[in-house]
Amino acid sequence: MTFHRNTIALTGVCLASLLFGLEISSVPVILPKLESVLAASFKDLQWIMNAYTIACTTVLMATGTLADRLGRKRVMVITTVAFGLASLLCGLAPSAWLLIVARFLQGLAGGAMLTCSVAVLSHQFQDGRERGKAFVAWSVVSGIGLGFGPAIGGFIVALSSWQWVFLIHVPLAILALAFIGAGVTESRDRNAQKLDWAGMLTLSLAVFGFSYLITQGAELSLGVRIGVTAAAAVSFVVFLVAETISSYPMFDFSVFRIRQFSGAIMGAIGMNFSYWPFIIYLPIYFSGVLGYDSTTTGLLLLAYTLPFMLMPPIAERLRARYQARVAVPLGLLTLGIGFLAMRIGSGLDGANWLTMLPGTLIAGIGIGLTNSPTTHTTTGSVSPDRAGMASGIDISARLITLAINIAVLGQLLTQGIVSHLRAAFGPAIDGNELRLLAERIAGGNLDDLTQASPELAALDPTGAIVHASLVNGFGWVMLYSGIGVLLLSVIGFVIFGPGSALSAEKDSARSVAEA
Repeated sequence: MTFHRNTIALTGVCLASLLFGLEISSVPVILPKLESVLAASFKDLQWIMNAYTIACTTVLMATGTLADRLGRKRVMVITTVAFGLASLLCGLAPSAWLLIVARFLQGLAGGAMLTCSVAVLSHQFQDGRERGKAFVAWSVVSGIGLGFGPAIGGFIVALSSWQWVFLIHVPLAILALAFIGAGVTESRDRNAQKLDWAGMLTLSLAVFGFSYLITQGAELSLGVRIGVTAAAAVSFVVFLVAETISSYPMFDFSVFRIRQFSGAIMGAIGMNFSYWPFIIYLPIYFSGVLGYDSTTTGLLLLAYTLPFMLMPPIAERLRARYQARVAVPLGLLTLGIGFLAMRIGSGLDGANWLTMLPGTLIAGIGIGLTNSPTTHTTTGSVSPDRAGMASGIDISARLITLAINIAVLGQLLTQGIVSHLRAAFGPAIDGNELRLLAERIAGGNLDDLTQASPELAALDPTGAIVHASLVNGFGWVMLYSGIGVLLLSVIGFVIFGPGSALSAEKDSARSVAEA
């Protein structure tokens, strides 16, 4: 009976994790569509993705404490219902800004739902062996959501409309609720800690401020830019102070003294420095530069995402044999090489999906080699009673890096386009108009752009300059992503240091003593 109940509970939790993964990877495929049907600007497209990410970051650390105090099953049910309702709002949104608001609400629910999933599984499966099997199943289903999301999003748009990329989550959420209600056993911790409100609010404000500055900075006056920068910096400093003096800190910075933990965090940052933010822009490349439709784009993205699902067993063997100090930097090194290969493939004459295929496959292999050793090491390098906190820092590092780099990659894409247009058109278009034009080009709908602008059609009748400017912008993005991850690979290797197995034991022992 217990086995049957646990199986039902696992099914419900896995469905919830599938929802979370699909919502991250299926939406980028429809961004070019949203640009036309909702009259969304390039910045709107960035915020449609980033609102979800920032919202997830806001609730991650708080949800675990709330679930411990109020009941893990209760909070899991509430967050799943909220995710379904927010998905409904996304599908019904008539404008870009309403969709951004709905995406923020969806991110709040999704981040909380993800955290509850871990808490529920940890309590539901008391036996260590069964718990391990449960988390493997949960990870595989999460990988399916992330890996097949682009293809699923492309097929949905081809068969129906963009709204169903969001609306499909409503019946799936109802199905998940049925399994959660029938299988999950309620549990709570009477000694749960208090919420770290100061840490949550200040960190969220800092991440939002820096993302807003990068995304909107060019349109802001100097005074406003200085004000936003100062506010974000002050929020981050206050966050650091709050975590130092709090009795119940959300981030215990003492764990960064553990070389294994800090080295693995470089892996968490590296993956979200390039791979995951670029999944938002890669569909624009396939559709805007190479001219493929949504279905073809979704299928091509499988070469980018499927290795993420297939490589973890190999990654774990590498970690077991050569330790994390080799496995994690090696994964980042492979990821960086993949982006440089994409940069070369995109710059060739007659570039197509075949010239991009080696780079996308190598990058996917790199992310697959990095993810599992990173997660295993961040939680395994601290004492068991601090594993939840270490996991929270890991996930927060990923999402914060993702939010910042979604904005950074968008800025680089726009600047690369501006650079090419300025060289081609000279003074024919002034600076402000040039930037507005670049942002429209970055959205990928080049045919609509040339048809809507007689001036541009006169300057570039064949559209060759506009097309080349988008290629140049993506070249900047791929080069930044590749070089950045290679540097993080080196930094991570240095942080891990020599003899990491012995030093890990000493660091972990010191961590237990300090705790």
